[in-house]
Amino acid sequence: MNVLISGGAGFIGSHVVRRFVRAYPQYRIINLDALTYAGNLENLRDIEDAPNYTFVRGDICDFDLLCRLMAQYAIDAVIHLAAESHVDRSIKDPFTFARTNVMGTLSLLEAARRYWNGRWQGKLFYHISTDEVYGSLALDAAAAAPPFGPELFCEKTPYAPHSPYSASKASADHFVRAYHDTYGMPTLVTNCSNNYGPYQFPEKLIPLCINNIRLGKPLPIYGKGENVRDWLHVEDHAGAIDAIFHRGLPGETYNIGADNEWKNRDIVHLLIRTTDRLLGRPCGASIPLITYVEDRAGHDLRYAIDSSKLQREIGWAPAYTFETGIEMTVRWYLENQPWLDAVTSGAYMSYYDDMYGKH
Repeated sequence: MNVLISGGAGFIGSHVVRRFVRAYPQYRIINLDALTYAGNLENLRDIEDAPNYTFVRGDICDFDLLCRLMAQYAIDAVIHLAAESHVDRSIKDPFTFARTNVMGTLSLLEAARRYWNGRWQGKLFYHISTDEVYGSLALDAAAAAPPFGPELFCEKTPYAPHSPYSASKASADHFVRAYHDTYGMPTLVTNCSNNYGPYQFPEKLIPLCINNIRLGKPLPIYGKGENVRDWLHVEDHAGAIDAIFHRGLPGETYNIGADNEWKNRDIVHLLIRTTDRLLGRPCGASIPLITYVEDRAGHDLRYAIDSSKLQREIGWAPAYTFETGIEMTVRWYLENQPWLDAVTSGAYMSYYDDMYGKH
């Protein structure tokens, strides 16, 4: 099987690429990534010479390139992770999110449809999405009870995106399902909760806090810090993608979550305790770094995933507890400070521009 993985140099994508390259030597893995700010080939240094791995620098909006790659590598399946993903950036620049997340997804779908040309046997287009497409949940079960709304997001929850990012991902999800219903293309969609773990770009909450604690910089928390997220270790997510890729039913949607809800302010305090301890600092030494800032526009209050369908039908379950996952994550960032420094300085991007040409 020849598998095209888009966005494979990014945070989640690099974990998926590594898993597939190592677990399935009989597969040929083609990693297509534009190497924008969130893509970093250092994430894949350990498998870059694997005989079943090929990297291609390219934009998923480049339709001619996609058509050539489908034919050149005789692609049987697509795992689509390439996306602009940071809500704050989407508020400042919604056009980029519409271009990449909507038109990029459509370009990839159409390139696959034209190449496969109705020969669907053994083919699959698997699109990775987010729980943010569902909107926001109430903080407590009483407020979430009917008729006020659901207590958890399930696969039947109506879409109600509130940010340009989630709106762009919702549109992409609809295009994927439309290609299944209109053309018969075998597709899968998964919607996951917040990911954390090694190689995450340090604009996201957990690596940002670890790095800022390390450097003694402010720890910004939106509003009162009461917003709740369901946190999923990236290796658990990669394992779920693997299981769904091989055992999911075409046309289906699966939600991926860890039943692991935390308020943002509680996460920050946990990171302070863990990071200070691992740095040999007094307990709570970094608490004065906490800085409450003006809330994000359209900030969803709570996300929480019901992944019972995935667990029941596919047999997947998360392997990491949050406490274990956070400990391992903090240790990884502290032990890989050169990676952190290169990413935060932007030095890695000029290196790729020199190697591959400017994107």
